[in-house]
Amino acid sequence: MPQASLGATATALIVIDLQVSFCDAEGSMARQGRSIETMRAAAERCDLLADKARTSGATVIWTRMVFAPDYSDGGELTGSIRPGLVTIGALKRGSGDECLSEVVHPQAEDIVLDKTRYSALIGTELEAVLRKRCIERVLVGGVTTSMCVESTVRDLGQRDFKTFFVADCCADFDQARHEASLASMEFGFAKPLSLTEAEHLLNRTSNERD
Repeated sequence: MPQASLGATATALIVIDLQVSFCDAEGSMARQGRSIETMRAAAERCDLLADKARTSGATVIWTRMVFAPDYSDGGELTGSIRPGLVTIGALKRGSGDECLSEVVHPQAEDIVLDKTRYSALIGTELEAVLRKRCIERVLVGGVTTSMCVESTVRDLGQRDFKTFFVADCCADFDQARHEASLASMEFGFAKPLSLTEAEHLLNRTSNERD
């Protein structure tokens, strides 16, 4: 199906992990001395894009990475790959660290999905939600580019969704990893858009019929 024939109801914006942990001064990453400036800027741009997506009639989905208080659902991720998350109490349910950032403003009609792995399609209802709503085209932004954004984009692309990542709506703690992930996603899994291009695409879809 040609891209131009996909209307707004066949389009979703998936916003990855714009949480207190990554984007706010009181979050666990900032408390460890990490700069959150680029994360916060990406969150602000994602919030603008979410407004545009809603206006166009597209579905807006926010993901959060959230672990049980004892990290019993973290598996190898928190057990051996990133045990430091446990040490600093990051993303623990009920801690506040797992909440969506003060920078973003999800609305009642949006969907919020929690996950315990980098990819938003592992152990969640995301794919079922997309299929039920007959979504064929997805735009993705969020943090961090090299972990949860890229993991999700790879899985979406391999499930034959028409996948786009909004490059200036993504951010990482390491610029080299950020750029490498953008290149990897473009090479094999998705098409890149700027925020302006994504807004133009959503403007077009608001005038299309499925």
